[in-house]
Amino acid sequence: MTDPVGIRAWQRLDARTTTSGALTPADIAALADMGVRHVVNLAMPDHPEILRDEAAICAENGIRYTAIPIPFDCPTEDHYRQFREAISAGDPVHVHCVLNWRVSALFYRSNVEDGMDRDQALDLLTRQWDPCTSDNPAAPAWASLIGLPS
Repeated sequence: MTDPVGIRAWQRLDARTTTSGALTPADIAALADMGVRHVVNLAMPDHPEILRDEAAICAENGIRYTAIPIPFDCPTEDHYRQFREAISAGDPVHVHCVLNWRVSALFYRSNVEDGMDRDQALDLLTRQWDPCTSDNPAAPAWASLIGLPS
């Protein structure tokens, strides 16, 4: 099946891993249709753009759901550990937040730790966000967490 069109900040990382920004009910149905079996949400539950009943909608579509709320201004090693654990099951997984910034940053570090060339990992990261050049006040915390100069 081809990748869905219209999902905010969509990115395919490999055959079993996709990422994006905030999802809609139609996006979740499209993910189920393409074989995704696990959705991991890194956004804060009180963000106005997050789907309030996402866990239930995932369940209705036969998708396991994991929430790892990461405050954008305060990512921690524990958040990264939880992320790594959530994506390790081997099921086709879709990881999202609001804009795909949290997700792309954590996958940068994960990809490098798993042996991907840093330039290739950086290319995947900067398709969504570059914490090294961003003027967002939280960018230095993310750069530090993932091992980039801030």
